[in-house]
Amino acid sequence: MILCDISEFHRYCSLHPAFPAVDDLIRNTDLARFPEGRTELKGSDLYISASLQGRTRPSPPLEAHHHYIDVQVILEGVDTLGWAPLSSCTHESVPYDAGKDVVFYSDAPVNLIRLQPGQLVVFFPEDAHAPLIGNGDAVRKLVVKVRTDWHPAV
Repeated sequence: MILCDISEFHRYCSLHPAFPAVDDLIRNTDLARFPEGRTELKGSDLYISASLQGRTRPSPPLEAHHHYIDVQVILEGVDTLGWAPLSSCTHESVPYDAGKDVVFYSDAPVNLIRLQPGQLVVFFPEDAHAPLIGNGDAVRKLVVKVRTDWHPAV
């Protein structure tokens, strides 16, 4: 997991071949222009899921992805997210859905993270996470989905 200000994400670009494109996107694009829903950037290899959600889940389940990295960028509001290492999750509540690339766990988060506008968090496949823990406050966020095995053409 990585937690940083948007302006510092460039420090992590060497970790994945798509991260330079993600860095360029989040630093040089009006992120508010993305409509709710899915916007494909490079097909299913790199896309954005934008949402405006009220946080009403006091205990959302932890989720994990096998084939995608989540780069979650907060635009408005404060998002409280739970985190746990996937290796510690032992109570699968919803089996892995390959079509949606998600599995859910009923284990409790190990840490809670408060993400402010201008900050981002990166969740890798080994990071179980629970977004939108809260009491109904509005949160606008973008989730940049990066396929773990994507290698952009040189």
